[in-house]
Amino acid sequence: MIAIEKDFVYPAAATVVALLGAAFDIKSRRIPNFITGPAILLGLLLHLSLDGWHGLLTSLAAGLICGAIFLIFYLAGGMGAGDVKLIAAVGCIAGLADAGYLLVLTSLAGGMMGVVFAMMRGRLKETLLNVGAIASHHKEEGLKPHPDLNVLNASTLRLPYGVAIAAGSTITFYLLGMSR
Repeated sequence: MIAIEKDFVYPAAATVVALLGAAFDIKSRRIPNFITGPAILLGLLLHLSLDGWHGLLTSLAAGLICGAIFLIFYLAGGMGAGDVKLIAAVGCIAGLADAGYLLVLTSLAGGMMGVVFAMMRGRLKETLLNVGAIASHHKEEGLKPHPDLNVLNASTLRLPYGVAIAAGSTITFYLLGMSR
């Protein structure tokens, strides 16, 4: 009985936190630490209480993996630190077994949202050309942010990526949590 509950609890709790982060991201374009810090602690303690020390370690691993992957994009100037902390928190709560799904589904949601956002703003061609320019820049400069095409430039299109994290988490919850 507890296994069924855990299969539901982890993705459900991760989705609640992701939706809360998305709401703040939409409203203020920031994901505050008072959401991400306690959420990381919640994930670690939840896994510890339901799965023991092994659960704690796998929760920590999931948060570190999710956070490290998004940290690369932060260092390259592609997203804010709040997005990195939110995916790490959601990863801690979802756990290692669901982290891969969470990352893939969040990335797909973010890509689709980015295309739709660019189309809605009439800037799809410009955005696609910018993707090529960014790829070329990073090929030559590594993780150094592009001088013009980065999250700090107010003239670039900036997607509130907390929404993509919430979408990825919700889809993960539906596909994994509800189907178990």
